[in-house]
Amino acid sequence: MKNEFNIAGKVIVITGGTGVLGSSISKHLAAQGAKVAILGRDAVKGKALENEIKAEGHEALFLVSDVLNIDILQQNHDEIKAKFGPVDVLINAAGGNRAGANVLPEQSFFDLDLEQLRQVIDLNLYGTIYPTRVFTKEMVDRKEGNIINFTSATVARPMTRVIGYSAAKSAIQNFTKWLAVEYSQKYGDKIRVNSICPGFFLTEQNRTLLTNEDGSLTPRGNKIINSTPFGRMGVADELNGTIQWLCSDASRFVNGQNIIVDGGFDAYSGV
Repeated sequence: MKNEFNIAGKVIVITGGTGVLGSSISKHLAAQGAKVAILGRDAVKGKALENEIKAEGHEALFLVSDVLNIDILQQNHDEIKAKFGPVDVLINAAGGNRAGANVLPEQSFFDLDLEQLRQVIDLNLYGTIYPTRVFTKEMVDRKEGNIINFTSATVARPMTRVIGYSAAKSAIQNFTKWLAVEYSQKYGDKIRVNSICPGFFLTEQNRTLLTNEDGSLTPRGNKIINSTPFGRMGVADELNGTIQWLCSDASRFVNGQNIIVDGGFDAYSGV
């Protein structure tokens, strides 16, 4: 019987591939036989990740990138194609936040740094749209491909303070559904677009918000745990199975969906 979860030989591009979640995903997909192209800004971290994957006998390529620069993304695309061949899957995992795009308890909406707000929206929204524009052109030409975007638990339940990040991730979910319809209607049923919605995982971006220096939870961290039926935060590798499923033929009839992986956070009303 065919193993529909098999992704061996697939060429998979991961933006933001050197982050906590991106690194875990990159290593997992490579271990499953995929040819993984990792895009990120940190050359030292990226090369170390590439070497770690290769040392395990798997295929990987790291390229310095900028998800807000079309020209650099096109260069990345051409290098990946030359080494691995046409891209099968694009995972848009790049994103982030800025302190000035949040509203602290002692602040109001009028204290927002509008420039940092714009930067957060650009990084998350356009940092998804630009790679999609570059890496899916050949997918639509051959009428086959797979795009996986990253949304956030802040989409369905906007978090206090985090206005820019929440707004951008909400826009990505809308863009995912729009593009799924656009591509399917014009290019057929072998090209699909979905998103994954991680709950709360400790990353370098949120660690100082959710934990103290001694590793204990902050009041905000405790609120999240108390709103998560599992009673804990996620571990990075707990996203990998869902990502592999979305990359594989096992999910070939899944299109325009936002897959939530959050330990029950989205389901919990608090009563």
